[in-house]
Amino acid sequence: MDAFPSPPLAVDERGNALVSFIPGAEDQPPRDAPLPLALVALWHGDRVLMAFNRFRRNWELPGGRIDPGETPRQAAARELLEETRHAPQGQLRFVGFARFALAPGRRAEYGALFTGHGTDASRSFHPGDEIAAIRWWKLREPLPGRLQPLDAHLAELSRNAPSTTRHGTAGS
Repeated sequence: MDAFPSPPLAVDERGNALVSFIPGAEDQPPRDAPLPLALVALWHGDRVLMAFNRFRRNWELPGGRIDPGETPRQAAARELLEETRHAPQGQLRFVGFARFALAPGRRAEYGALFTGHGTDASRSFHPGDEIAAIRWWKLREPLPGRLQPLDAHLAELSRNAPSTTRHGTAGS
């Protein structure tokens, strides 16, 4: 992949980069790279819900792969519930598409970012095979362990996103 015209928004220790963020319509995904991923920034006051991934050994936003036949919105809601046992109060709101350049080789792909509001009342979280812990994180406060910088940047973007993002027809 060719170099991007501007510096990345965030880069992690493995060389993965968040190279751009495209706010816009949920029903108009970019077509220049695959969209296999959906992420959720669930907020409670000034804190966002983070999950500690056992395999990557860092704190990240809940989310994951979009299953065949599933919309990004459906995947975001499913992953949030599976990983954290939390559900949003009301419907998730689409924020935009994050473009990543993944190491090695700078392979391009997109992730759909959603946001919502939750409660700090835990639904009896139990560590699983993938997620070891969850925590409500106030941006820029230290966490016990590594923080995924790409997800931290996306959390910040979701916090500052306009509240009137168009929903489109990509599912509910």
